[in-house]
Amino acid sequence: MKIDTLGVQAFIAIAMRRNFRRAAVELHITQTALSRRLQTLEAYLGVKLIERTTRSVELTRTGADFLPRAQRLLGELETSLTDIRETGKAMRGSATIACVPSIGARYLPRVIQQYSAAYPENRITIHDHSSFGVAEAVLRREAEFGINVTGSHDAGLASVPLARDRFVLICRGDHPLAARRRVSWAQLQPHLLIFPGSLSANRPVLELALTAERLRLRTYYEVQHSSTALGLVAEGVGVAVVPGLAVQKEAYPKIRVVPLVEPAVARSLVLIAPRNAHLSPAARALYDMLVQHARTRERGGGAGPPEGGVRATPS
Repeated sequence: MKIDTLGVQAFIAIAMRRNFRRAAVELHITQTALSRRLQTLEAYLGVKLIERTTRSVELTRTGADFLPRAQRLLGELETSLTDIRETGKAMRGSATIACVPSIGARYLPRVIQQYSAAYPENRITIHDHSSFGVAEAVLRREAEFGINVTGSHDAGLASVPLARDRFVLICRGDHPLAARRRVSWAQLQPHLLIFPGSLSANRPVLELALTAERLRLRTYYEVQHSSTALGLVAEGVGVAVVPGLAVQKEAYPKIRVVPLVEPAVARSLVLIAPRNAHLSPAARALYDMLVQHARTRERGGGAGPPEGGVRATPS
């Protein structure tokens, strides 16, 4: 069903002014255009709304009944359009994003606090997924945008560099490596090593870097989630390689974090969104805030996270 808003607008102007010339002036159109709009509306409805003679303009019975409903219709439409316009200008609404868990736990909180202070009425929904799940959620439009580990993203997604997150070694405080200021990858050889599994987005990043350095590690345990590695290390099972952002020292006070060197390896974090997508005002405000946060960190204007911290890359 096509709603003829121009015809309804013309009908209301004529009905209120009872004069075609004054109604045309009010709508900033010619009398010919005004008459055409009214005729189109009457033809669509199949009824006569206005009776026009050389001396007067009167409403038909149907026109008189329709006038208050037409006024209410246009009034509600105008209110709705104004609300949407004001919402867009004020960046009000809700934002749904997807991210890998370590980002949600360590990187997002400060930005969300800043966002909530600027837009206290807005709501944020966060879907924490694996790297593959983040990309899928954005592609399926379950999330407007995502924060993910860089990799072979779908061609339908555009990405913007956000930050770099260095891999670190975690071990218990009573482990021989805990007292070191830094540890090389080669020095991990004798130890029971917990490593990202084949389904982890961190695995190809590490394999690429270590292959380039001709380093091979003996891994005794593989896990898909860094949180599992943290739990195993806390119980003394072994030492683990995890991204710096995955470490929440408050949750595991016995764990020590040691920088890994020779080489220093980092994963790149990116903002992803469907190509040519138009984010909602609320989501756009959050997206822009994340980009600005990354630029501030790159300039050294923001405090970095603890061990293995993130260094932002300009977008």
